[in-house]
Amino acid sequence: MKVLLIEDVKNIGSIGEIIQVADGYARNYLFPKNLAKPATDTNLKIIDEIKKKKTSSLAKEKKEAEALKEKIALISCTISVEAGDDDKLFGSVTAQDICEAFIAEGLELDKRKIVLEEPIKKLGVYQITVKIHPEVTGTVKVWVVKK
Repeated sequence: MKVLLIEDVKNIGSIGEIIQVADGYARNYLFPKNLAKPATDTNLKIIDEIKKKKTSSLAKEKKEAEALKEKIALISCTISVEAGDDDKLFGSVTAQDICEAFIAEGLELDKRKIVLEEPIKKLGVYQITVKIHPEVTGTVKVWVVKK
């Protein structure tokens, strides 16, 4: 059965694509979840309108993400933690700690967007990557200092 996707479906296709799927998959999964419609001329016209709206909203989100990237590049935060004599931390600084420090600075960040390969376990200055948008990443400066 040929169907027209009205949402992005992982491992199947993206919005606006016409794909060939099994009849049962279309009837039992794609149609009830409103992920696809039968490939007809009227549905093709409807999907063109949906595509236009989605691209304009994505462009708006990307523009907002670029503005946020510029804003976070100017801000740095300081996190005071307990540390031993050799500058090793008692515990570690995680994405949640960094998120709370930026909230104190007046910037709302989601902890899931902060990219840390591993928690910070030493004092110092770190450049942390923040995935603001799938196409936009920024870096923030985090100072980890002794209490």
